[in-house]
Amino acid sequence: MQITPSNLGSYVALAAMMVATVGCTGGSKPDAAGGGGDSSGGLVKLQGAGASFPALLYGAWFKTYSNEHDNVQVDYQSVGSGSGVSAVIDGTVDFGASDAAMTEEEMAKVERGVQLLPMTAGAIVIAYNLEGVEDLKLSRDTYAGIFLKEITKWNDPKIAATNEGVELPDEDINVVVRSDSSGTTYNFTKHLAAISEKFDSEVGVNKAPNWPVGTKSKGNEGVTTSLNQTPGSIGYVEYGFAEKTGLSMASLENKAGKYIKPSIESAQAALAAVEFPPSLIAFLPDPEGEDSWPIVTYTWIIAYKTYDDAEKMEAFKELIKYCLTTGQESSQELGYIPLPEAVTAKVTAALDNISAK
Repeated sequence: MQITPSNLGSYVALAAMMVATVGCTGGSKPDAAGGGGDSSGGLVKLQGAGASFPALLYGAWFKTYSNEHDNVQVDYQSVGSGSGVSAVIDGTVDFGASDAAMTEEEMAKVERGVQLLPMTAGAIVIAYNLEGVEDLKLSRDTYAGIFLKEITKWNDPKIAATNEGVELPDEDINVVVRSDSSGTTYNFTKHLAAISEKFDSEVGVNKAPNWPVGTKSKGNEGVTTSLNQTPGSIGYVEYGFAEKTGLSMASLENKAGKYIKPSIESAQAALAAVEFPPSLIAFLPDPEGEDSWPIVTYTWIIAYKTYDDAEKMEAFKELIKYCLTTGQESSQELGYIPLPEAVTAKVTAALDNISAK
């Protein structure tokens, strides 16, 4: 689809629909006893749900894999990280997905055990809709202040100070935040808490915080649509969604004091020094480096360590191997960061922790 201002909303809606129906032919519902779908009649059905952050990429991966494997049908629902984690705990899916990984407390609720598998990485950007402003620069104090409701006008002196020569309107800033329990929100608030003591104490790190400001939209898809349709708005969204729909993205001050444009390269610079522990869970709330984008995250697929159905377990492992190899080749064109070989090797090895009863 050629993306134009007139069809931006349609593009996001189509992306959301594609993600929600990847591989679906029969509309199977999750089975609380053993996860979603079944493997009867030679067709293995894999039901997943969770993060919207990687939804564009997962949609492309799962659709291509299902098309190339007649015996495997993958259905992924982009419902937010919090719902993905809950679905794994409830046992209503074959796999979940989250940008906030899982806590030890959450993992303890899953009798079959869980294995977290980092699949890709990306940047969270601050996107805006402000006519005539093509290159907005925001200091750390400024963008933290916007989400604390301390800065409420576009021509506030703190915004003007880093945008000399830019005509900023005397208009209210319409802040857009997520309405659902979100890994994108978790990582965004983790960054804001790292750079602002006030944000840390008054709002804190949370998948669904009590924001002091903002209209709410569901998923990265919903925030993207709201920003495109609402002049004077600002919000946080995954880079791929902003890039594919032509949203304006602010340059942000990083830890080194440099104003950085969001890009695959600046996100890769931020993630270059990450070392994964045996749990394969790592966060980087405020990365070092002069060329580093300040808000980055990995995102995980959540598997069970034990599956009741051996055929389903094998199909899931093969799907993950595809995503870690061939699938990585399409990451960058969709706005995500391909995993380094050292990371994909660790994730592939972790598949040995998954077995069938």
